[in-house]
Amino acid sequence: MDIFKIIGVGVITAITALIVRQIKPEVSIIITITGGVLILLMLVESLTSIFSVFNQIIEKSGLESGLFTTILKIVGIGYITEFSANLCNDAGVSSIADKILLGGKIIILALALPIVTNILNIISELL
Repeated sequence: MDIFKIIGVGVITAITALIVRQIKPEVSIIITITGGVLILLMLVESLTSIFSVFNQIIEKSGLESGLFTTILKIVGIGYITEFSANLCNDAGVSSIADKILLGGKIIILALALPIVTNILNIISELL
């Protein structure tokens, strides 16, 4: 299972970063980032299959592909924001991590507004 590979890379990265942090803290950050990127690369195949399923849903449902694209963007921004904020926390700059999280939330809200507007329009037409 892929989860065991991901856990293995994560644990090895964490242990290596902790050991190296005592000797060279700046190298520890690079090790942490490299481990995170490696884990993300391991997830590319799963992400491809998720996109394939979303494409099938779009084709079968007949709904606008823009709606699903926006939802995927929102989910992607959420994951990227959390990943980046965690990297900043690991580097010891939690104030920047907080700003990244705030920025991600604002961008997600901005992307979600057209969806909310469409839902409200549909509800008002039904009433």
